[in-house]
Amino acid sequence: MENKLVVGVIGLKMGKNHLEAAIKYGAKAGAICDTLESTLNAVGDEYNIPADKRFLDYRDVVDNKDINAVIIATPDQLHRQMILDFLAAGKHILCEKPLALTRDDLKTIIAAVRKYDHKFMAGQICRFTPAFVKAKEIIDAGIIGDLYYVESEYAHDYAHILGDPENWRADPIRHGVIGGGCHPVDLLRWFAGDPEEVFAYGTHKMMPHLCYDDATISVLKFPNNIIGKVFVSIACKRNYTMRTLIYGTKGTIICDNTSSTMQLFSTEDEGRMAAKPQIIEVEVNDHNAVREFAVFADAILNDTSIEMSAGEGAKTVAVCLAIVESSQIGKPVNPDYNF
Repeated sequence: MENKLVVGVIGLKMGKNHLEAAIKYGAKAGAICDTLESTLNAVGDEYNIPADKRFLDYRDVVDNKDINAVIIATPDQLHRQMILDFLAAGKHILCEKPLALTRDDLKTIIAAVRKYDHKFMAGQICRFTPAFVKAKEIIDAGIIGDLYYVESEYAHDYAHILGDPENWRADPIRHGVIGGGCHPVDLLRWFAGDPEEVFAYGTHKMMPHLCYDDATISVLKFPNNIIGKVFVSIACKRNYTMRTLIYGTKGTIICDNTSSTMQLFSTEDEGRMAAKPQIIEVEVNDHNAVREFAVFADAILNDTSIEMSAGEGAKTVAVCLAIVESSQIGKPVNPDYNF
């Protein structure tokens, strides 16, 4: 069990939020790393990180024995090797979603996590979004009864990002369902369990220069007679949202990650629906890195387990891979959770 945290942050575009969260928690910033020197120095100057703790090569952080925890917020394609190197060097790891992009990488990562006795957290941030946390509390309390249908979406416009075919998000192996769709997939897994079967269709009208579909809809069969739907669009012309609907035998929740309120429809005596839904106020925080890091840090300092483990991260990607496969072959696919 560690008695202090000295953290290295790898990749400072998304990693900047993680750095700030670590500092707010009280951890020491032992190193920051980015391949763009301008980004490295801008973030370093903003957070008063000494010049000798700024690195362009992550391997310099691997070799730093003072650092006991790292946050990997790099392009997804780089996760596997970085995870292997940091685990072998004795570091605890918080890795941004998705854990990896291929089944081979997932299996290699899971094997390494099992080999080394270090804490590992897959950064599925929606499990810390206030509206979704509240929805989970309502579900677990039985307020809306037994679930029978759940749906969520990842509606985002990447046009300003993916206009450049050299952008890492345009990589053929980083399908939008894996890179962005892992958010709603993981959320529905959290609410309803691991899908047993998926069926999907994709379309490719908005960004024809990409090598993968830019919109996908999938139907999911969950345990306990629950069905679900996930919609992913990475080029939709609307504001970003993860609108989510959760239907139970006694009520319904409507929420998202960008609104300050959510709705709870519930039943009164004799099963009649209440005349009006309950409006629940929630904090708007769709990237709650502060809470995420606190869970990671507490697990290290108190030697407790982490719900969002490497195995959980791998299961979410397994469902995403099954959705992509189904959309390509036109048949239902059973996600493979064996790693």
